[in-house]
Amino acid sequence: MTRAFKVFRPRAVWLFAGLALAGLAATAGGALGQTGVSEEAPVRIHPETVHSDTAAKTPPVADRQPIPTQDLWSIIRNGGPLMIPIGICSLILVAFVLERTISLRRGRIIPRPFVKRFLKQLREGELGQEEALRLCEENGSPAAEVLSGVVRKWGRPSVEVEQAIIDSGERVTNGLRRYLRVINGVATVTPLLGLLGTVVGMIRAFNNIATADALGRPELLAKGISEALLTTAAGLTVAIPALIFYLFFVSRVDKLIIDIDAMGQEVANMISAEQLQGKDKNSSSQKARHNSRREAAA
Repeated sequence: MTRAFKVFRPRAVWLFAGLALAGLAATAGGALGQTGVSEEAPVRIHPETVHSDTAAKTPPVADRQPIPTQDLWSIIRNGGPLMIPIGICSLILVAFVLERTISLRRGRIIPRPFVKRFLKQLREGELGQEEALRLCEENGSPAAEVLSGVVRKWGRPSVEVEQAIIDSGERVTNGLRRYLRVINGVATVTPLLGLLGTVVGMIRAFNNIATADALGRPELLAKGISEALLTTAAGLTVAIPALIFYLFFVSRVDKLIIDIDAMGQEVANMISAEQLQGKDKNSSSQKARHNSRREAAA
């Protein structure tokens, strides 16, 4: 019996070890089942899943209704009555800008062929006072008007000739700066008209809300404000180009006047009394030298 027990003992040990391991496995499985997620336990939903579901249900942007647009007449009508004077100012601006662009061309103010020929003939002594006046009157440009004022002082002292340049230049400057105040006035008035339209529109919007008992309807206020701001936008749209054109034309006139004054000074240096007397002295001295040479040769 003792021998049989010895033979059976290792097998029994292995059998009991297997039963113990099976029991431990069953216990661990039960513990894991208790700690796992049951069917009745709440399920956490990740935000990414929610966003993906919402994006899947949201229609694409192309399928939505596009942003409503308005034409120019609708914008003017929604801006209120003050859009009318702003529109009139814009038409005035366009008209006078075109007029000044054509009138202030350099070829019209300072005709280059006439000026070059006139100065060349004066340097070479081919022109007298009457002939120079006739050429200036025939040309009729602002530069010719200044030169004619200088030529009228032919043979006078340099102070009088320079004063003639100043007087003629002032007259020409006033003519060149004509209508620039209108452009400056448009640049000044249109923002004020736009601001006035905004104030009037805001007053109308608040009055509509007060009388309509629609304090809880912000869309009425938003609509009124947007319509009121249209006048300010329109006023600035007209005023900014008007100011730019005004500054451009003023600088152009100043540059033209500087060039005309330089030409007048050059003519004054050739026809003033001091210059003519110097020429006479030089010519008389040259004649005397020539006569002395002839006498010596004889």
